[in-house]
Amino acid sequence: MNELLSTLREATGFGAEALIPVVLVFLRVGAMMALLPAFGEHSVPGRVRLVLTLAFTAVTAPAIWDHLPTTPGLTALLVEAAVGLMLGAGLRLLVMALQMAGTMIAQATSLAQIFGGMGEPQPAAGHLLTAAGLALAVMAGLHVRVAELLILSYSLFPPGGLPVAADVARWGVAETGRAFALAFMLAAPFTIAALLYNLALGFINRAMPALMVSFVGAPALSAGGLVLLALVAPILLSVWQEALNGFLTAPFTVPP
Repeated sequence: MNELLSTLREATGFGAEALIPVVLVFLRVGAMMALLPAFGEHSVPGRVRLVLTLAFTAVTAPAIWDHLPTTPGLTALLVEAAVGLMLGAGLRLLVMALQMAGTMIAQATSLAQIFGGMGEPQPAAGHLLTAAGLALAVMAGLHVRVAELLILSYSLFPPGGLPVAADVARWGVAETGRAFALAFMLAAPFTIAALLYNLALGFINRAMPALMVSFVGAPALSAGGLVLLALVAPILLSVWQEALNGFLTAPFTVPP
């Protein structure tokens, strides 16, 4: 180990004291990477995630180098990991909003038990919206926005500064509620259309009791849901993208 540090000092002019600030940044970035959408997914190989963590560390560390302590304590190390988990959890809640919206869409259109995808057990609508949303976010420069978010987080949570537990709890509850509200808003066209369609079937059944409305209505409901999904999916993804950009711009803003 001493030989490695000596070689490092000879090659770069930095010794062991220069590694400590880098480790602090790595802890925050690594904790965030565990929950980061797209780049931190379980389908991404572990070595690729490690390389991405090192890359984000290399981008973030020079920008906040003057604010990093050279002799941090154990508390500072734990705080860095906790802040990274907070950032990752906020972004992960937005992905979960897409998954919840897909589940509600599948329930409303009678597609909850078929066309299941691989990976996490969720309907095909959830997989479709999640994959499309992540692809849209990456195409829109998610890696650049994540680097900006990491640099911004050091002005909000300086290294070694312990966040106030009450503020963190209030932020967590607000972000969870925002994710559920976003999911209900994305699934609203399908739930409203399904409600109106089922009411119409109910009136038809009262008028024609001999008609087997379940055999007629269920396939039409599923087909209509698929057509509606194809029509409104771009709009839903644009609404979700706007919510993602809002979080990346002001991650710790708690609505009144």
